[in-house]
Amino acid sequence: MRTFAEYGELSETVRKALGTGRVVAGVERLPAGSKKGVYRVRLDGSGPRSVIVYRWADEENFWPGGNVDDPSDPFAAASGLAPYLAARRALEEAGARMPELLSADGAGVRGPVETAVVEDIRGGTLERLLTADPERAASVLADLARTLDLMRGRTAPRFGRVDLVERGGAARAESCEQRVFDRALGDLAEAAGRDPRIAAVRDRLDALLRESRGRVVPRARYGLAHGELGPDHVLVDDEGRAVLIDIDNLMYFDSEWEHVFLRIRFGPHYAALAVPGLDPRRTELYMLAMRLSLVAGPLRLLDGDFPDRAFMRGIVEHNLAEALALLP
Repeated sequence: MRTFAEYGELSETVRKALGTGRVVAGVERLPAGSKKGVYRVRLDGSGPRSVIVYRWADEENFWPGGNVDDPSDPFAAASGLAPYLAARRALEEAGARMPELLSADGAGVRGPVETAVVEDIRGGTLERLLTADPERAASVLADLARTLDLMRGRTAPRFGRVDLVERGGAARAESCEQRVFDRALGDLAEAAGRDPRIAAVRDRLDALLRESRGRVVPRARYGLAHGELGPDHVLVDDEGRAVLIDIDNLMYFDSEWEHVFLRIRFGPHYAALAVPGLDPRRTELYMLAMRLSLVAGPLRLLDGDFPDRAFMRGIVEHNLAEALALLP
């Protein structure tokens, strides 16, 4: 049985961040994220009505085996305050909007727990707005497109997670496309071992991956990529600006990887975010690799006790069908 943060711990965290004059009126654990806890803490008195607390702790991580953090692998699940703060620095320098950071504590107030207290953006997600108010959503999409351009223009000669590149390091793989290819082979093997529909066409998918990889030529510079930027990871502030969240895995990588995910998650709304000049060969490889990742990853998560199992199974079924549709 998992034990999440209690009222007393979060009250102490918020008082440490905002001062003893603020009184905590309530705490709600939000259904967001699989590697860290996200809590809305309501406040009495002057100042903001509420704040968000990010909490990194073993009990908040739903990935079986803890999904070990390996900074040298751009696809390893980042977990902890250090990669989060490095991502913030890179995005701030690029000009992206995020919830304001109010406090960060690498030691935690109770044991080996790390926390960050940030502004609570109450305008909801872009995902909700796309349905509720398409006209207003169009303006937010335009702002998100500008943010993505700023991120793409913030380049580095090495690829990898920003906390690693910031320290002068680089991913251990020889190239973005090789790391994507290697990961896709692993995802294919894992998915084939778990689902007979993938197993039945494993050889054909393997051949398509190898053929696509062989058409990609090397590249020498890389832009900032969120990696999981769906409309649920974009909040909307009072001024109608796009606010990025779940930034922990920010990396310097190929823009095609970012745009493949955007195309999948934004669907008919992706046209507002599309950019010219993307490499179609790289995009082809990355689309197949992304579909396989979105089958194998959720299946792996379902090995544990992730609570919203129907939602995760829906991701598996949709992306499995899309992966099979890519076969010639």
